[in-house]
Amino acid sequence: MNNITIAGPLGKDSELRTINSGDQVLSFSVADSAGRDKPTIWWNCQLWGKRAAALQQYLAKGQQVAVSGSVSEREWKDKDGNPRKSLEIRVNDVALQGSKSAQEPAARPSAAPAPAGGSGFDDFGDGGDIPFADPLHNRAYCLVI
Repeated sequence: MNNITIAGPLGKDSELRTINSGDQVLSFSVADSAGRDKPTIWWNCQLWGKRAAALQQYLAKGQQVAVSGSVSEREWKDKDGNPRKSLEIRVNDVALQGSKSAQEPAARPSAAPAPAGGSGFDDFGDGGDIPFADPLHNRAYCLVI
C-alpha cells in the first residue's frame, strides 16, 4: 500500500489547468518541516477532477492543509538535458486547517439566502463567509473533500 499523509503550509497559490482530455488538475506544494535542525521537504501535490476547481479558491500561499494520497516518482529532463526526478503526491483527500479567516477564498462566492429555520451551520448567510463554519459556537471546521 502506497499512502502518505502530510500537513503544512502551501508554498504558493495553487494552479488549476485543464489537460487535453478535458480533465482538470490542481497543482500546489506543501512544506513538510521535521524541525528546526532538519531541512523542509516540499511536496508537489496534484488533485484531479471536479474537486480541483472547487478547492482552487481556498488553496492560497500560506494556507495550512493536511493532504493524503499516493506517492509517485516523476522523471524528466531539464532544459540542459540532465535527468531529473521528483516525488509527487496524487491527492485523495484535502483538509483545510487554521482559523476561519485563513480559510476564506480569495474571491468570495455570492451569498445565498439562509433557509428559514436554518440548520445551525452557516449556509453562506449571516454567520460567516465559509460553508463549514458554526457561527453559534464560533468554530471553524476542517473541510475534507
